[in-house]
Amino acid sequence: MTQTTLIRRERPRRRLLDLYACAGGAGMGYARAGFAVDGVDIVDRPNYPFPLHRGDALERLAALISSGQIEQYAFVHASCPCQAGCALTVGTNQSQGWGGTHADLVAPTRELLDQTGLPYVIEQPNGRAKIRKDLTLCGEMFGLGVIRHRNFELGGWSIAQPAHVPHRGRVRGYRHGRFYDGPYVAAYGNGKPSVSELQAAMGIDWTNVREELTEAIPPPYSEYIGREFLATRVLGVAA
Repeated sequence: MTQTTLIRRERPRRRLLDLYACAGGAGMGYARAGFAVDGVDIVDRPNYPFPLHRGDALERLAALISSGQIEQYAFVHASCPCQAGCALTVGTNQSQGWGGTHADLVAPTRELLDQTGLPYVIEQPNGRAKIRKDLTLCGEMFGLGVIRHRNFELGGWSIAQPAHVPHRGRVRGYRHGRFYDGPYVAAYGNGKPSVSELQAAMGIDWTNVREELTEAIPPPYSEYIGREFLATRVLGVAA
């Protein structure tokens, strides 16, 4: 029996609840940080790499709270649907009168998360989503092929904001009929880049579904958050 085996037996992996799980970009990062991950998504996600409960995330969270089963978790991550407040919707679709209405699930999700008494993260893209921007991460911080800024509200705990790394150039692709070259791919929409380019840029190889890739959080983001959270517990910092 190795020393590593002994450590794993003495320190069971902490469980994490991954709400609005999509294909598991966030979940994979947390798993790499040392969590056992359970996902919840209203859509069937056969590519999700961890146990998945198919159903409404708010209903699932409320049921876990009322039954006391939420106590099996140490941490909750919530990537609420972001179409209501993201920069692309606000800056393009709504300004042109395109598209329909989108539900804003941040407030009801936060209300339930506060009831759990657990530390949590609410993730949203840049835009008008009503969250505290306690932490902002960018692909360049992790050497990725996407910029993909994401904001995180931290409930019941805190970490320092790392320095933002200057971008090396533009996002590659067409803008208003003109092509721009650059070191990053545009991880959104239904056109270019190719699925394989998206996979390489995001660091995701377990799904080849474009919609899942364009919606995903790059795993290094949540791995960073998970490791920072676990470090606060090792150091004895209270939530």
